[in-house]
Amino acid sequence: MKPPYEINSSILRLIRSISEKIGAVNSSHLNKQSPQLRKQNKIKAIHASLKIEGNTLTEEQITALVENKKVIGPKKDILEALNAIEVYEKVAAFNSNSEKSFLLAHKNLMRGLVDKPGKYRQQNIGVIKGKKIEHVAPPYKNVPYLMKDLFNYIKNSNELCLIKSCVFHYELEYIHPFIDGNGRMGRLWQTVILMEEYAVFEFLPFENLISKTQKDYYKQLALSDKEGKSTRFIEYMLAVIDQSLDELLNYKSKILKDTDRLTYFLSPEIKEFSRKDYMVVFKDISSATASRDLKKGMDLKLFSKKGTKNKTRYYLKK
Repeated sequence: MKPPYEINSSILRLIRSISEKIGAVNSSHLNKQSPQLRKQNKIKAIHASLKIEGNTLTEEQITALVENKKVIGPKKDILEALNAIEVYEKVAAFNSNSEKSFLLAHKNLMRGLVDKPGKYRQQNIGVIKGKKIEHVAPPYKNVPYLMKDLFNYIKNSNELCLIKSCVFHYELEYIHPFIDGNGRMGRLWQTVILMEEYAVFEFLPFENLISKTQKDYYKQLALSDKEGKSTRFIEYMLAVIDQSLDELLNYKSKILKDTDRLTYFLSPEIKEFSRKDYMVVFKDISSATASRDLKKGMDLKLFSKKGTKNKTRYYLKK
């Protein structure tokens, strides 16, 4: 069954805005970021997602863990961060349509933190905020069937990827299939769904904005529960994505450096190329800038060259 939600005018406006910004990101060559910026953004995503769940480690401490440095802090918080670092490093390997892949992600994310990670809960649970029961999850016996329906929706629905990712996120929080780790899995799997269609989402830490608007995040989940449909949560998440893209486009260093352009251009499929081939991709740079970029690539030993002047060909090193 299709999960209940409505597509209203606010959602349509946000989809249009997001689509325009993704186009701008692609044309600005920001959809494949430099290794350093990728690393920074993954750290921000990991830190923000864990912070929402009460993890006390700072962004600097998580950076240290990424760099294999020793960190002093609560053992559980460090283990949560190490698990998350491992999972986010492998995020491109997960298959958004595969329940098996989804359970493997939970197993890796929650290893050492819960009994039987990667397995659906075997007891009834509720979400408590303070002294109030915020949400009573469906009976545990229904979880396998509800999750199967949810993955069928992801596989077979003709709905836009942007909508499906938000619906999956909300429905996962509603079903609450695990004893723990539901929130971080919802945010992770929304990223997995989005990045299969839009490369930029592998490096766009929208979790950072969720962390900053955490009260609203839980409020929209609760309101969607009350109304019996995920419309409000879809609006909230699309607004978060829209603002995250805005921040990326307004990033003070959005004018690409030579290493950013080289990182974007080079791929395993390319065996050899000319300066002209390089300038076809970067239409807004001069021939002098292209030559400087290629000299930088030579200095970094990314490729070798043969020939002179206009007959120069560049060959990627194995």
